Amino acid sequence: MEPLLFPRESGQFIAERSRDVFVEEEGVQKGAEMLYRLRHSEDLTASGWKKANPLAPELTSDQALNWVFVVDTMNFSFWPEEETQQCEVTYKGTTYTGYMTLCAAIIRAMDEGIPITDPKYFSQMSLEELGHVLRSDNETPMPMLQERHQVLTEGGCVLQEHGGSFRSFISQAGNNAHKMVEFIVEKIPSYRDEATYEGRKISFFKRAQILVADFWGIMEARGEGDIIDMDWLTMFADYRVPQALVYLGALRYSDALMQVLNNGELLSSGDRREVEIRGCSIWAVELIRDRLCKLVHERDGQTCNINSAVIDFYLWPYAKQHHKEMAHIPIHHTRCIYY
Repeated sequence: MEPLLFPRESGQFIAERSRDVFVEEEGVQKGAEMLYRLRHSEDLTASGWKKANPLAPELTSDQALNWVFVVDTMNFSFWPEEETQQCEVTYKGTTYTGYMTLCAAIIRAMDEGIPITDPKYFSQMSLEELGHVLRSDNETPMPMLQERHQVLTEGGCVLQEHGGSFRSFISQAGNNAHKMVEFIVEKIPSYRDEATYEGRKISFFKRAQILVADFWGIMEARGEGDIIDMDWLTMFADYRVPQALVYLGALRYSDALMQVLNNGELLSSGDRREVEIRGCSIWAVELIRDRLCKLVHERDGQTCNINSAVIDFYLWPYAKQHHKEMAHIPIHHTRCIYY
């Protein structure tokens, strides 16, 4: 059996064989030029993380690290069955949908005195207790409540076995981003975001990578961001960033795939087309980053220190901000715990 391909190698392997998703040279250049114009912006730094996570608690406490673990462990599958039936959570006068409903619900629970960031508590909490924490303002509940309960209690038990906090858990992998991802995936089954494509075992590790990137974002904001090998991380293959990549022209879907997505057909986790969308997204961002670094070197005579995680931190809110212009590009839908 050939060894598992890590996310970057998986992206390249898939992009070279893909039948329904294609990485487009012109769009890669366009994406790189767009990022080049923003190269001095805070949007392309680790501190841009806090901007994208306005509901994150005060970053000075270790509670913030546990908060990130709770949120990233349940960070999957927020899309509604019907656009008109969105799960909503209102916090301090603002009503949130999608991923932000989860953040708002966790902060609301903290305000209510529920120890939702304490692994001792969330490793043993009941389904009913989590249902109360994640309650919606309307009739539409947050999807996959049982799965969220299962992965959160599982994750809490793992933290309990490794010092009782996310900080003590992750410190066992040293300060290396690559080793952190491998450690998370090895110890917590729900983070094993893998599939088989053309006979090869491939990986995306979306939530494991975003957990490490969020940890890095917090540590950088504190002035403690001494984490090496951040360049090992890729973008976090989900359903929102691929839409932005199609919009920018860096990705192109075949007519057959466009028809399937426009018909609202659900793709199962591990379906060839779903794997191609995620894998080609990873590879498109890698090529955009390579091109961006070339531009910085050629035009500025400098070394580019913008990594793929930071590019993802920019593209995800970019997709949200431009959702009206992107409305004609269908988002693929897959119900799973991986993204």
